Amino acid sequence: MKKFVSIMLNMAILFVICSGMVLAGGGKRNGTSGANELLIPVGGQGFGLSGSYLAGLRGAEAIYYNPAGIVGADNNVEVIFSEMKQIADINVSYGAIAARIGEFGSFALSVKALNFGDIPVTTIANESGDGSTYSPAYINIGASYSANLTDRIRVGFTGKLISEKIMRTSANGFAVDAGVQYIGFAGVNGLQLGIVMKNLGSQMKFDGADLLRSASESNALRGIEYYQIVAASFSLPSMLEIGMAYQGKLSNNFSGLFAATYQDNSFQNDEIKLGAEISYSQMLFLRSGYSLIPQAGGEEDNIYGPTFGVGFKFDTDVKISVDYAYRSVKYFDANHMFSVKLGF
Repeated sequence: MKKFVSIMLNMAILFVICSGMVLAGGGKRNGTSGANELLIPVGGQGFGLSGSYLAGLRGAEAIYYNPAGIVGADNNVEVIFSEMKQIADINVSYGAIAARIGEFGSFALSVKALNFGDIPVTTIANESGDGSTYSPAYINIGASYSANLTDRIRVGFTGKLISEKIMRTSANGFAVDAGVQYIGFAGVNGLQLGIVMKNLGSQMKFDGADLLRSASESNALRGIEYYQIVAASFSLPSMLEIGMAYQGKLSNNFSGLFAATYQDNSFQNDEIKLGAEISYSQMLFLRSGYSLIPQAGGEEDNIYGPTFGVGFKFDTDVKISVDYAYRSVKYFDANHMFSVKLGF
């Protein structure tokens, strides 16, 4: 127990030093990026820790947080499904499969989709709706590869196709995530270091038939003329994350995990994410986390509160993990996430 506390204190000091070295923030560019569905978390374990555990998260759930961890899975094949009710009644569905191909590494495929429900179509003539509805289609499809460089160092990459469609107008883009995990950092068993760059890619731009408009001139001879609205392009919400974690025994049956991550954002204020987990016999897991924004100018800069989670792992012929996570939200209903992982 004393060793666990001592290592956590030293880790905290090192983490603060590293965070100060990369302190930046979006500044005047805050809120100017698009495709922000890329920032919506998935997976009950990672979400319950407020996204702080990129240094050591393993398996299919690591695809979103740090693709380097995919190859660290306990199983040759892992499948994960998660569902979250986001703000404004938006449902976020996620599914992924990861498979280890011998010593060559692991490959994974993932899909994230947003369900906005049916939205009434309104016009100038029918401000309350014309009786018809539409539903935007936002989908991210990813392909990942992860491998062990040594017995302590893992690397991983994810390429993502981004598609956003609203009625007859759409935008498409491509992004890349790249990460590394160092297990047993500085020669200390249980100490983990992770670095990941996310959402590096092309700008996106909306185009389509719904941007075609009609205009009538005062000269009746010319009749109705049409013009095309040219939408402005937008950047993806790129970021750099540096995280550390320590996992160790508290007693014969209990283990503890403490994780911290510094998130350097290009288009919003930077964040410091903290998380902790206590497990009993690697069967029952209790989690909590919080995200701090040092540069926040007011309460509206961070509407998200602490996260709490619980997980159960069943070690049968098919390894089953069931996780639930909760996050409080200001002004909106709280977020609830359920996820199921299967290992073969």
